[in-house]
Amino acid sequence: MGVIVVGAGIAGTTCAAELAARGVDVTVYERARTVGGRLAVHVRDGRPADIGAAYFTVSDDEFAARVRRWQRAGLVREWTDTLAVFDGERRAADNPGPVRWAAPGGLRSLVTETARDLTVHTGRTVERVRPGPEGRPTVDGEPCDAVVLAMPDPQAARLLDPVTAAGTAVSGRTWNPVVALTLRFAHRSWPEIAAAFVNDHPVLSLVADDGDRRGDRAPVLVAHSTGALARAHDADPAGAVPDLTRAVRRLLGIAEEPEWTHVHRWRCAAPAGRRDEPFHLDGDGIALVGDGWGRSRVQTAWLSGLHLARAVTARLTR
Repeated sequence: MGVIVVGAGIAGTTCAAELAARGVDVTVYERARTVGGRLAVHVRDGRPADIGAAYFTVSDDEFAARVRRWQRAGLVREWTDTLAVFDGERRAADNPGPVRWAAPGGLRSLVTETARDLTVHTGRTVERVRPGPEGRPTVDGEPCDAVVLAMPDPQAARLLDPVTAAGTAVSGRTWNPVVALTLRFAHRSWPEIAAAFVNDHPVLSLVADDGDRRGDRAPVLVAHSTGALARAHDADPAGAVPDLTRAVRRLLGIAEEPEWTHVHRWRCAAPAGRRDEPFHLDGDGIALVGDGWGRSRVQTAWLSGLHLARAVTARLTR
């Protein structure tokens, strides 16, 4: 019967690829038209801009080995080790830290590469996941040896019976929303910053120079809203565009209006807290995986998928 992975982000595709490498029959279902999840891009005139995760960092040896392979393939590049910090509209400091990595083709390219040899059904919406006999669950009535839900908790909860172990594991956890705004200008007229954390601001939480991140110097910025602004515009994310645009221009001293903007709402951008467990796998054969298991990072999602695949393989071969 094999394993069904629901969700084709970096966690889901990493899990599926590792399962396939270990000889497990695996199929991926993804409700969107493309893979990527929250490593999403907006493409305009052939140019991608990252509208999900802004970058990734590396602190794990196994992930570092994967990143080196991506680097040799030209998929990723070292971007910066210093981000600006604003307190309100005042630039307070430059914050040195670990190297932030970016992808010239957008972070979604890493998911596309990971999913290259997998059987992925895009545009496939799953309605329910239920336990079955002998620890073999069903996905919309289809039996399988195990099912992996690679998605934020609130999305997984809609598929699960709340009284099951998996349903209980994803209940009652808060996730923060974000509105991501891409702005294209005619010229680069802002101070040289790779990206900036924005603290104590009613509208902005982060601004990234996508031209610097991509390495092509295009006059493109991507801004992330505060959770409060995203909640206020949950039903109408386009309504957040004027406030976000004004805030970005004031923060960076940009006189001109953008040539165009694009807005994307993330209702479940990141969990409000963290877990210590790297994944969930129960006796019903239902697993949960992603950046919600551990500290919310790209590396966390990748490791969650990798370690879960190993645990699922061990369970199937007992």
